[in-house]
Amino acid sequence: MTRARPALAALAALAALAALAACANQAPSAVEPGAPGFLFGLWHGFIFPVAWVLSLFMDDVAIYAVPNGGGWYDFGYFLGIFVFGVGARKTHVVYRDRVVRERVVEGSHRVIREEDEA
Repeated sequence: MTRARPALAALAALAALAALAACANQAPSAVEPGAPGFLFGLWHGFIFPVAWVLSLFMDDVAIYAVPNGGGWYDFGYFLGIFVFGVGARKTHVVYRDRVVRERVVEGSHRVIREEDEA
């Protein structure tokens, strides 16, 4: 029963944070008519790594457009980074460099492992 308390407390804290985040709202007056929307968010997310490096050295380069169109810009930015940009890279490479064979000695529980370099 004592193990359930920390999990229940973490769940309650997560629910409280989610309820607080649900109150966030962008004022309609903060969005300009020509503010970047979904497509610009998609583009800005895709070029995020380059923009981030450039923003370290140039004051007029930013990684996020402010003001922007709100939720659709954010959704495009998210897709640009994680679907089409850096997050979409599949760099997990598995190399198989050895083969392990096992055989059991008859009449005992002994296992002999033989390793071969491939």
